[in-house]
Amino acid sequence: MSTSADATNRADRIAQAHKWEFRARFRRHAFGWKSQPAIKRIKEAVAEIKKVARKDKVLAAEGAVLFLEKVSPALEHVDSSSGSIGTAVNNAIVALVEIIVAAPADDKTREKWLQRLFDAHAADQMPYIERLADYWGDLCASPEIASRWADELIGITRMALSPDKNLRGHFHGTLACLTSLYAAERYDDLLDVLKDESYWPYKRWAAKALAAQGKKAEAIRLAESSRSPWANDLDIELLCEDLLLSSGLVDEAYTRYGLRASRASTYTAWFRSVCKKYPHKKASEVLDDLVTETPGEEGKWFAAAKDAKLFDEAIALANRSPCSPQTLTRAARDFEEKNPAFAIEAGMAALRWLVEGYGYEVTGLDVLNAYSHTMKAAQNAGCAEQTQKRIHALVASESFGERFVTKVLGRQLGLS
Repeated sequence: MSTSADATNRADRIAQAHKWEFRARFRRHAFGWKSQPAIKRIKEAVAEIKKVARKDKVLAAEGAVLFLEKVSPALEHVDSSSGSIGTAVNNAIVALVEIIVAAPADDKTREKWLQRLFDAHAADQMPYIERLADYWGDLCASPEIASRWADELIGITRMALSPDKNLRGHFHGTLACLTSLYAAERYDDLLDVLKDESYWPYKRWAAKALAAQGKKAEAIRLAESSRSPWANDLDIELLCEDLLLSSGLVDEAYTRYGLRASRASTYTAWFRSVCKKYPHKKASEVLDDLVTETPGEEGKWFAAAKDAKLFDEAIALANRSPCSPQTLTRAARDFEEKNPAFAIEAGMAALRWLVEGYGYEVTGLDVLNAYSHTMKAAQNAGCAEQTQKRIHALVASESFGERFVTKVLGRQLGLS
């Protein structure tokens, strides 16, 4: 009968024999200052590891550990000012952590992986794999291993978080310790370590520990009391929202945190995120609440309203505050046949903001497109003459700058 040690040795032999394509590409200082070649190679490496994971989860986890060991030294010369390379590495970490956690490895193999990752994290100078510590409790994969790591790290962590300035200092393993304590369900120890801490990325684990003990109201109060110029408000709101949702307090979660906690990169994505999280809310109600949440930015919600088929609301929003003329023109183009009445008003709004001087890098073609699609919609709606008169009156009132719109459309409108 094979022993656990035999299985570990066999896994080591297989891992050493496997030829990873990414290995040679991620030697120290392998990349110059351009980030795109490095980003491409990172994606290729993750794809290679995921492919292996479909057949051999343990070997894939070994590859994930190897990649995380090699990635930071390879990227030391890459220009990280745009943030794109950091995002690529963070995305890779998320994907590879899942693979390592899911691998059915014995404790000895997992401990080897963890020690290698901890050493790589300690040597991470830029740092690129700093976020790995956020997942340390998950990487341990069992409360027993997590507790062993917590025991190993808790002494230095207490010193690093000491209120005594002579003792306090940076320790790269602080978050690894906190997440290990949480994974080991040692909530009292976690709260004790953090009793004097004010730094939110650490203190959030105290809030999570309170919640795990069933003290969700106390956890929310702790999180709310942690707001400061140095705390991440979005992270606080997400945590509090999750605590309320997990308690079944959906309406309270929506009212207190739902809108801000769902903020996304675009207004349309923000709207969709809220609607997905709170499906019992009408789309029109969510839209109204988001508009109220962002005074002076009503026009930016046009596309979200349009996509939700709230056409009347979309036009009203487009006329309340500046809205991208190009966005409005695309709407006029897309709906000139299937909803010409909406398309006319979208096109008129585009022309209005162009006349008033709004828009980014506006060209004569933008003006012509707004006019053309508005008139096509008007022809489809049987009101071309009336719409032409509206456009004529609008453009004739132009007084901004050098009257750019008048110059472009003057001949069509008889204004030149």
